[in-house]
Amino acid sequence: MAEQPVRVLACGDVEGRLTALFTRVQTIQKKAGPFDLLLCVGEFFGSTPEAEAEWQQYKTGAKKAPVHTYILGAASQKAAKSFPSADGCELADNITYLGRRGVFTGVSGLQIAYVSGREALQEPAPAHCFTSKDLSALVAPLTGGSKFRGVDVLLTSQWPRGVWQYGNPPEVNTKFCGSDSVADLADHLKPRYHFAALEGAHYERLPYRNHVILQENAQHVSRFIALAAVGNPAKKKYLYAFNIVPMKTMEPSELVKQPQDVTENPYRRTAKDKPKTGFNATPEEPAGQFFFDLSQKQGAGFRGRGRKRHSDEDGRGREQQQRDGGEGRPDGQNKQPRRPPQPTGPCWFCLASPQVEKHLVISIGTHCYLALAKGSLTPHHMLILPIGHYQSVVELSSEVLLEMEKYKSALKSFYKSKGERCVLFERNYRSQHLQLQVVPVPLDRCTTEDIKEAFMVQAQEQQMEMMEIPEHTDLKQIAPPGTPYFYVELDSGEKLYYRIQKHFPLQFGREVLASEALLNIPTRADWRECKQSREEEEASCKQLRDDFQPYDFAWED
Repeated sequence: MAEQPVRVLACGDVEGRLTALFTRVQTIQKKAGPFDLLLCVGEFFGSTPEAEAEWQQYKTGAKKAPVHTYILGAASQKAAKSFPSADGCELADNITYLGRRGVFTGVSGLQIAYVSGREALQEPAPAHCFTSKDLSALVAPLTGGSKFRGVDVLLTSQWPRGVWQYGNPPEVNTKFCGSDSVADLADHLKPRYHFAALEGAHYERLPYRNHVILQENAQHVSRFIALAAVGNPAKKKYLYAFNIVPMKTMEPSELVKQPQDVTENPYRRTAKDKPKTGFNATPEEPAGQFFFDLSQKQGAGFRGRGRKRHSDEDGRGREQQQRDGGEGRPDGQNKQPRRPPQPTGPCWFCLASPQVEKHLVISIGTHCYLALAKGSLTPHHMLILPIGHYQSVVELSSEVLLEMEKYKSALKSFYKSKGERCVLFERNYRSQHLQLQVVPVPLDRCTTEDIKEAFMVQAQEQQMEMMEIPEHTDLKQIAPPGTPYFYVELDSGEKLYYRIQKHFPLQFGREVLASEALLNIPTRADWRECKQSREEEEASCKQLRDDFQPYDFAWED
């Protein structure tokens, strides 16, 4: 019996509609049952005379719940009178009030943590509210042991604030939705399933992981599900059925399996972004520390239509540039913490640097610029570069990242008009300034799957284990600043990553794309073998600049 799944139903706000709920449950029991228990979150009791009359039938035994039903306490002052005390108790045959907060463990070993009511905004807290002390008293005994991995189920009436971060958006007003303390509670307890209600909405968030890839041991994923009210006119989902094998009886390898659509943890925010709650107050980080190392010297960012740049494609050569015309100007709008660090020596790619070859620049935005790759693989091979001095994508500030995405989108549209798909790659190794290589591949030459396979196979041949990054994972979660890596982004949205250990072939990205399986131009694998004269570069760049202009959002600024 140990490994038998427990069959569970979860329900949103009942609001006194007991007959409607239990009639529906009986139907489900006949079709797909039997279920072992029903868990109700949100408001269970109603305030109308009809609701009171319905309840009396169950309270007196005239009617009986068809399955063991466990409910949370009041989430409003009005409903508080329906509960005899803060302690759990049986309210009617098969209907049990769990209590203000605590842990319920069934005979199967299934562990259910719960907190009733809403977050208290003042002291003393009303009967329908919980306090930070309630949450601390719940968390401390559970997480105190070294063997704690999480709970099977968490029941709260309120949503955790910010649960939608990195995931699919809910149909609620997120500005006013949820509790910061519930978010901290979920972060601490790592529930495999977390149910909530009160918002009148049905929302099944994509599963999220409870560990940082390559930095922490793999852990199970969490699923947050919000349910609507019973009998709601919009017919939004209010019942959720699932099978669950208790965590304590599962093999660790089975428990930590990651689904394809798993995302980052929505609660793993930086300390400066996290609210200070009484339950889990954390010190703020110094401003700007999240984005880059403040130990480096920082200088003013540079902005305007005349800039420069050059390339260091393998850390020892030149490579990129900037556009003719326009004058550079310091950005008086720059916020002090956002200023990118200055290079410690000459940099071929900083737009304000004298080393930049201006004639190779295609487009200049506010934070990034686009340049023709020196010794390009194909005539449309370009680079996206930050104007300021950043070493890798994971060190970029949010505004630079945003504009980089705009350039990616513009280039995809441009290449599509030419019958091409694009491959993006970055090598954060033996290079001091980020160069995001963008290489177009004709649609009729190979498929995206062919490109992916070519990277994986050639990596394997060189004893490099390239991994696929889950779709909703941010590169920053995998590669902290300073980590040497090679990264590929395909037009399908698939992403490949290799954590560079000791040595790495500097031309690896070009070699794969130039191979017979893809572009079939092996003699162009080394950029130094593809150099053009200054005049040829100027002519190529002018043609490309003119072709790209209809897609260049920077011209609209």
